[in-house]
Amino acid sequence: MTTAETRAGVLPDLADVPARDLRVAVLGVGMMGADHVARLYSRISGAQVVAVSDAFAEKAEQVAAAVPGCRVMGDPLAAIADDDVDAVLIATPGQFHEEQVLACIGRGKPVLCEKPLTMDADSALAVVRAEDEYTARTGRRLVQVGFMRRFDPEYAELKALIAGGGLGEPLLVHCAHRNAAVPPHFTSEMMVNDSVVHEVDVARFLLDEEIAAVTVLRPRATRHAVAGQSDPLLVLFETTGGRMVDVECFVSTGVGYEVRTEVVGEDGSAMIGLDLGLVRLAGGTPGATRSTGIAPDFRQRFGRAYDIELQRWVDAARRGEVDGPGAWDGYAAQAVCAAGVEALHSGRRTEVRMESR
Repeated sequence: MTTAETRAGVLPDLADVPARDLRVAVLGVGMMGADHVARLYSRISGAQVVAVSDAFAEKAEQVAAAVPGCRVMGDPLAAIADDDVDAVLIATPGQFHEEQVLACIGRGKPVLCEKPLTMDADSALAVVRAEDEYTARTGRRLVQVGFMRRFDPEYAELKALIAGGGLGEPLLVHCAHRNAAVPPHFTSEMMVNDSVVHEVDVARFLLDEEIAAVTVLRPRATRHAVAGQSDPLLVLFETTGGRMVDVECFVSTGVGYEVRTEVVGEDGSAMIGLDLGLVRLAGGTPGATRSTGIAPDFRQRFGRAYDIELQRWVDAARRGEVDGPGAWDGYAAQAVCAAGVEALHSGRRTEVRMESR
């Protein structure tokens, strides 16, 4: 890297970043982006939010006003290019991710991109290849994808148990992903792309192998389902190692946000996501009941995971590293979801089409 390249902003010199806070631009300050701005400001060390960008200027001004030294930039690409920005967090709608992530790679800036990496497998693969070219020149990777469950303490403990041989060889994984309700525009395809995508990454993370095929079954729909949509869905993943993962995706339960994962191995099983609060025993008719608190939404259930994710991202970015799921993981998730949507429509087992890593 030459001094001229550094001054041009093409390959910024981050050698001095560990001596000061990482200066972060947050693109998109809707529900998730605004949460991340507040998190970076109040709970994450070593980072400073210096810029926010959003299509809704009033919302951006409101968010920026709560963070000293933060300014609003109307053009997200200008925020990425700004010399006072060291790293970028992308929480814009998915259709903008490809252009914005590629711009971060072009500027040599670490980026945490909320899922999806891009809207389809082909464009996600293009991001993988762009980062590979950058890595070949610099030895550094830049892209992290926001699969926050990998940072949840329960998932981390389950991963360590499997890796340590505590269950023997894992054979089956059972997953449940339930929401109380979804907006009227939420389709069955979105159940795969926006909900089941997390189980895609969980399966790959826990089993450390790719998903080879997907089958989607449509049970009888709840009367609470969005009109014309199938809810719940049963999704079956087959992995390259011959293991199987089943996912119950039910987004109109009327109860709360429930996520459970059980791994069944040769020498035992383990489950996470059972108790999220007080367990209460209460008498009544016809008998005693047991109840436990259920998180109302994903932000409460995975709040700690988001904290850990962002702290580790900041720490890694200041070292010039990536410490989490990368561009390949974003591409793999899109490839599996594409097969899942195809299987949803065909009713048949569908093989996942992926390039070799």
